[in-house]
Amino acid sequence: MGSTLLRNATVLTVDSGNAVFPSGWVAFVDGRITGVGPMETCPPDSDFDDVKALDGHVVMPGLVNAHTHSAMVLFRGRSEGQSLLTMEGWYNSIREPELSLVASDIGPAVALSCAEMVLTGTTTFCDQYFFAEEIAEGVKQAGLRAVIAYGIVQLGDKQRGEEELALATNFLKQQRSADGRVIPWFGPHAPYVDNTEDLLLAEVAVANEYGVGLHLHMACGPEDNEETERRYGTTAAVALEKLGFFNGRIHAAHCLDLSPEDIEVFARAPHASISHNATAGLRSGREGICPVVDLKAAGVTVALGTDNVAANNGYDMINEMRVAGLVASHREGRAQPISSAELVRMATIEGAKALGLENEIGSLEIGKSADIIALDISGAGYSETPDIETLLVYSGSGRDVRHVYVAGEQLVADRQLLRRPFSEIRADYSNTYKDFWARVEAARKVA
Repeated sequence: MGSTLLRNATVLTVDSGNAVFPSGWVAFVDGRITGVGPMETCPPDSDFDDVKALDGHVVMPGLVNAHTHSAMVLFRGRSEGQSLLTMEGWYNSIREPELSLVASDIGPAVALSCAEMVLTGTTTFCDQYFFAEEIAEGVKQAGLRAVIAYGIVQLGDKQRGEEELALATNFLKQQRSADGRVIPWFGPHAPYVDNTEDLLLAEVAVANEYGVGLHLHMACGPEDNEETERRYGTTAAVALEKLGFFNGRIHAAHCLDLSPEDIEVFARAPHASISHNATAGLRSGREGICPVVDLKAAGVTVALGTDNVAANNGYDMINEMRVAGLVASHREGRAQPISSAELVRMATIEGAKALGLENEIGSLEIGKSADIIALDISGAGYSETPDIETLLVYSGSGRDVRHVYVAGEQLVADRQLLRRPFSEIRADYSNTYKDFWARVEAARKVA
């Protein structure tokens, strides 16, 4: 793979001390970071196969999108006026047309999502959906890193639940990526969707058997707690703890309606984390806002995610940092209860920790994988600042990402995809989109 030196940039390490080098360098060899520091310690260019002088750029760890449904780019703009964080909104605008999906739809959709993510600086994402094998193949072709949770939607159908559990188990058995960029997980959709205790217990057993994480939606709408209050007399988090969900690694998306007792459940779990999807939460019209400040004070790992682009309409994680900061100020009634540096950590190292990857990615440190992005901050909207994180979060845009590396492989150079042209990806997707929605309309006429 060779050796690369990125120099003359502002280097944001996101290490344990949040070290920033206003004029610094990062080097990596065969996909691993071998050095990082200020320019006065920079090794000579002649030691490297590839050297990039990045004056006017920020070099930092690749962003981690902690909650997505990449195939659902097919639903962009199709649920306006609906809250996808309620059973009614999700079922009417997503679940009904979802029944017309076929395996061949997934590759083009995932290719477009991966392109949009990497072009805005995301190098790792956590996905939850069915058609997991097809999603995994799409991720491999794109070159990104992904945790892919096989999604199960039961909706009270016992036979369907059993069939999906078998398919999910087979996915865990079979899906392994030779280069380690694709990691299989298990994805029960949500307590109010996977609503039989037998299925919930079976999901825990399978996850424990294969040593994988569970990624699910939790406390995102009133149905979660209404269902578990009816059946168990308690909230979803407390009920799931009693069923053993919190004994292993659990990664919960949304968590808008957590009680103090729920926060305690997450805090005492050995490997529990939350994906705060601020934009999707705001667009849903829900009154609840994820209590990030309280969660962090309790020691819970909180990462950031975009959710699907029907609920968000974009994958820009820099924008997600900004919205998360703003909504926290609104919820807490005070200015900047979460610092810009904390928001950057939530989008990088905390996301890595949520996925069990903090020893591999999330910061620029010697020995870690070279998952690195470079943003051009020399244009309009940027200016000198004593705080590079605040400039990035509140003035930045993923559209200013210029170069992207994953495991040392350059996937984006000067905003151009290197594995496959974006024009080709977009054309392939457009044909798939037309075919898919034609099938949906045909199915509606029959119904």
